[in-house]
Amino acid sequence: MIDAAKTSRIFVGLTLLALTAACDALPKQQYLQPDDTGGSAKGDFGAPQGEPIKAVLTSPPHVPPPTGRNYPAKVIVDLEVREVEQEISEGVRYTFWTFGGTVPGSFIRVRQGDTVEFHLKNHPSSKMPHNIDLHGVTGPGGGAASSFTAPGHASRFTFKALNQGLYIYHCATAPVGMHVANGMYGLILVEPPEGMRPVDREYYVVQGDFYTVGKYRERGYQPFDMQKAIDENPTYVLFNGSEGALVGDRAMKANVGETVRLYVGNGGPNLVSSFHVIGEIFDKVQYEGGTRYQENVQTTLIPAGGAAITDFRLEVPGSYVLVDHSIFRAFNKGALAILKVDGPENKAIYSGKEVDSVYLSEKSESLAPVEEAAAAKEAGTLTQLQQIKAGAAKYKGTCSVCHQDNGEGLPDVFPPLAKSDYLMADKTRAIGVVLNGLTGKVTVNGKTYNSVMPPMSQLSDDEIANILTFVANAWGNSGPAIGAAEVRQVRASTKRPEGAAH
Repeated sequence: MIDAAKTSRIFVGLTLLALTAACDALPKQQYLQPDDTGGSAKGDFGAPQGEPIKAVLTSPPHVPPPTGRNYPAKVIVDLEVREVEQEISEGVRYTFWTFGGTVPGSFIRVRQGDTVEFHLKNHPSSKMPHNIDLHGVTGPGGGAASSFTAPGHASRFTFKALNQGLYIYHCATAPVGMHVANGMYGLILVEPPEGMRPVDREYYVVQGDFYTVGKYRERGYQPFDMQKAIDENPTYVLFNGSEGALVGDRAMKANVGETVRLYVGNGGPNLVSSFHVIGEIFDKVQYEGGTRYQENVQTTLIPAGGAAITDFRLEVPGSYVLVDHSIFRAFNKGALAILKVDGPENKAIYSGKEVDSVYLSEKSESLAPVEEAAAAKEAGTLTQLQQIKAGAAKYKGTCSVCHQDNGEGLPDVFPPLAKSDYLMADKTRAIGVVLNGLTGKVTVNGKTYNSVMPPMSQLSDDEIANILTFVANAWGNSGPAIGAAEVRQVRASTKRPEGAAH
C-alpha cells in the first residue's frame, strides 16, 4: 500500500533540490541583483575629467540647474554654517542653526560618479561647533568625523558619489538631535548618469519639526525646548523652516500644462511625514528618494532622514495646498505650503471653484498687513485701521467658512456678523464667544440660529483682537478697536480643563 504522506514529502524534497540546483546554475549577480539600476558597485565611472567645477548651490525653494554632463567631474562644494535669528511664525523669533543661512540648507546637485570636494566653513559669529553627515556619502559617518568645524574655522574632505538618488544631509555634532531640530539639514541630489527626465519646474521642500518653550504662535523670542524634543511633542511642524516660507507672496508658482517636480525631504528630527498635495495626484513618486518609483500616488510617506521625488502635471488653475496629512500638523502646527497655478480653466476636467478657504486659510493672501500690524504694535503705534487690515487677512479661513466672506452667515444655521445686534451689544461677550465657543440657539437681529461654534482659543490674543476689530467695522458695523489686553483678560478669567487648548 502506498504511503501518501511519505510520497508527498519525497516530492516536495525533490522539488526543492531542483530549484536549488537551478539557482546555483544561474550567475550569482543575476538572481541576487535582478535589477539593472546601478548601486555603488556600478557608480564608479573612473577618475574625474576636465577642470574642477564649482557647484551651484541654491536656497529653498529653488533647485540648481541639471549638471548637463556625460562624464564624471571633480565638483567643489562650498557651504558655510550660520546661526541666525529669524521668524518661525509671524511675530515669533527663533535661533536657527543653518547650512548656508536657510532652513533647509542649500540644495546640492551632482552627478553619479562625481568626486566631491566638500569645504565646510563655520562662521566666526557661531557659538557652536558643527559638522555634516551626508546620506549620499559612502563611508562611516557620511563625512561627519572629517568635517568637525569650530566657529571661525573650515574643514575639507572628499568623497565619490557612487549611488544615484535624493539624500538628506544634516549636522551630526552632539547633541545630534538638537542640531537637527534647530534646522541643520538639507538635500543633495545625485543625478543618474543620463540625467533626470526634464520637467518644466522644480522646487525644493523639506519638512521639519520644531520645539519651542512657548506655545504655538506665542509671540516674542522663543528658545529651544529640549524636553519637548525628547518627548517628540513639537510646537511647530513646518515646510522650509517657517509658517510664512511658502505661502502668500512666497508661494511656489507654475502654469497650467506644465510638469512640476518636487524634491521633498524630511529633516525630522522625530516625525514621519504623510506628504500630500490637495487637488493633485502624483503621476510618479520615487519613494524614499531611490531609483524605484510608484505611479498615481495620493500621499507618500517620507521618514525622518528620508526624501522622495514627486512629479505631476497641472491640468487646471488654482491654489494647490501642500500638507502633512497627519492633518492637525497642517492646520494647527503650520505644515502647509501653496503652489499657485495660473492659466485657463478646463471645465471638462474640473468644474469647481477655487479651493475652499478652509484649506487655504489666510495663507493664500499677502501677510503684509499682519506683519505691518505686528511691527506697529511692537513700536507702540498700532492704529485701528492697521488692526482692521490685519484682521481682514486672518478672517479668511478662520471665520469665513461659516460666516461667509460677506459676513451674512447661512440662514437658520450660522448667524450673520454683518449689522449684528448680538455682536455689537457686548464686546466682552464677543471675545468670550470666540475664545470659548458657543453651542445651541442664539437670536441675532430677531432671527434664531442653532449651531455650534468651536472654541478658537488656539488663536493668539493679537489675532482675536484684530479679527474682532475687523468684524466690528465691516459690512455696515461701526465699533471700537479691541485690544489684545482685553482678550488676554477674558482668556485669563476662563477656567479650562487640563489639556484644553490654551
